[in-house]
Amino acid sequence: MDASVNAALYTSHVLKDGDSFLIANGYGDIANGSDGLFHDDTRLLSAYRMSLGAHGQPALLSAAVSRDNVFFVAHLTNRALQPLGETGTPQGLVHIARTRFLLQERMYERIAFTNYDSRAAAVPLRFALAADFRDMFEVRGSVRPARGELLASQDEACQRMFRYRGLDGELRSSCIAFSLPPERTDDGDVELHLVISPGATSELYVEAGIAPAPAPPSRERFRQAATQARLRMRHRQRRGARISSNGPLFDDWMRRSRSDLALLTSELASGPYPYAGIPWFSTPFGRDAVITALQTLWLDPGLARGVLRFLADHQAQEESAFLDSAPGKIMHETRKGEMARLRELPFGLYYGGVDTTPLFVMLAGAYARRTGDFAFVEDLWPALRAATAWIERVCDANPFGLLDYARGEASGLSNQGWKDSADSVFHADGRFPPGPIALVEVQGYAYAAFRAMAELANRRGDPAAPAWSARAERLRETVQERYWMAERGYYGVAVDGEGRLCEVRASNPGHLLFAGLADEARAQAVADQLMSPAFYTGWGLRTLAKGEPRYNPMSYHNGSVWPHDSALCAAGIARYHGRDVAARLLRSAFETAVHFDLRLPELFCGFARRAGAPPIPYPVACLPQAWAAGSPFMLLQASLGVEIDGEHGVVHVDRPRLPPGIDDVRVRGLVVGQERVDLVFKQFGDRVGVFSESRHAQAVPVNLRN
Repeated sequence: MDASVNAALYTSHVLKDGDSFLIANGYGDIANGSDGLFHDDTRLLSAYRMSLGAHGQPALLSAAVSRDNVFFVAHLTNRALQPLGETGTPQGLVHIARTRFLLQERMYERIAFTNYDSRAAAVPLRFALAADFRDMFEVRGSVRPARGELLASQDEACQRMFRYRGLDGELRSSCIAFSLPPERTDDGDVELHLVISPGATSELYVEAGIAPAPAPPSRERFRQAATQARLRMRHRQRRGARISSNGPLFDDWMRRSRSDLALLTSELASGPYPYAGIPWFSTPFGRDAVITALQTLWLDPGLARGVLRFLADHQAQEESAFLDSAPGKIMHETRKGEMARLRELPFGLYYGGVDTTPLFVMLAGAYARRTGDFAFVEDLWPALRAATAWIERVCDANPFGLLDYARGEASGLSNQGWKDSADSVFHADGRFPPGPIALVEVQGYAYAAFRAMAELANRRGDPAAPAWSARAERLRETVQERYWMAERGYYGVAVDGEGRLCEVRASNPGHLLFAGLADEARAQAVADQLMSPAFYTGWGLRTLAKGEPRYNPMSYHNGSVWPHDSALCAAGIARYHGRDVAARLLRSAFETAVHFDLRLPELFCGFARRAGAPPIPYPVACLPQAWAAGSPFMLLQASLGVEIDGEHGVVHVDRPRLPPGIDDVRVRGLVVGQERVDLVFKQFGDRVGVFSESRHAQAVPVNLRN
């Protein structure tokens, strides 16, 4: 197998709409272990492979997903085909174009065959089809002691129906239909035979989904559905302000990131909600959605509103060790598959994240400042009070007043911060700490949550405001006392259940800067270390400093680079006058994205940058992934120093910087209060100027500090 064929087989192409997504290889086939058509965490189609009869797979010319993430298109050609009459069709004379999209739980595909030979071409098609109805956790590698019953497939006219009766008693089904009647082979594949005249094109239409097609697949149905799919995506992509610059490739990166967020965002009853990532996390997550909303808040506050509403609607009401839930707590994730329904795993509606609740409160405060939409915050107030009460109860139970975690049952997550792998928290000698564990960045989130509640309470005349301010200050003092490693000039990563500090240098303290907890001197010390070779690879910031115990640049959390983590650290450093650092990290992220087809992955390996060498991928990273796609916008905001006061209709710009090579950035259609303006940033020597354009520019003051 040559290198190009191998790459095509193992390069995934992703489509998503609502709660359905599809992963296929470059040929358009569902063929590998994690490929498939999925809906509600269940694989509806586990094999869908097209071959040209006995001649096997066609030759691949190209494959790509359109920049708006609506269509997958693969261009292929035939290898030598069976003789038609006395002569055969030589290789490379039949062009095959596979065009595919998803719309509301259904895959639509058009396969067009064009004959460039001077003679008619006989094209024998064979499709290998299967549906295993495996739960997403099974696809990820979980082994179940028992499964339900996979029923025999049924062929009716132009379609094949697959069915599975789960252990939960639910009958799950999927169906694939063709526009032409296929024939069944001895091994269960289906065959179709096309004869294409010289210079002519023949089209085959295919649909697959949960239910049988209401009518046979056809050109008309394909075109109507394609129009709807395009309009739905266009609607999602129109939300929020747009970025442009004098750098065409930089603009392509911004557009690709925006398209990925639109792809991952589902329209729920509560509003838009960004699903975490494909393939493993195409479902609502709490932490991921809040951080994505924070990354894009300055451009699109509507996303934050949808996230806040959904999380408030799913706030925990009762204690459950299995679900790691307690009244007021905000959910970590939700799943709809068979294993979740049977409670084989706790993730049907799971609350095992210690940071999601304070992040939820942080986001509400940030949303209020950004929009001035205090009516919505007032509607959220009971949920915010309940969330803050949970934070207070946990802090009060900790001997030092820290926000800590310990999982309720062994089936839950052992570590419950954003670095939630089992080996991500440890002492300087490599030992794993006893719980409960109080992560350093979580204290920053709690500090910011208390400050946000005090600010909101002051505005509404709530007498609890001084108490929340006092709590924030006590927590700040405790963190400064218990986490600071004076001899290393850095914060330790966690305090364990015995009160001992995990004296390990990780990227987590960068989030303290984002929350505003550190003082100026310590913030500068943290920033200096984060930008040292121990952390900074040239592509981004490692999650763990080189030389620390358990450091491994190929690990998930102990030395890899996560773009969202780098963005949060950059925003934190910028908060303490580090705009140049933010601009440098923005440039690094852009250069990284160039090597990943302008799409930042969930994470990549933390090897140091070498001249002429690309960043090294992490093999099973989600791509696209929401907070990776949101990172460019947080990095750009951190570089430009933009803060928006929605209540008073003012834009504040503090010491703006542009990344190297970019001299002009425009933010178009920025909503400020009741107005909409365009901001223009231009490089003038060693300074950056900013001014506003549009009919309403005079109505929105821009306060520049340079």
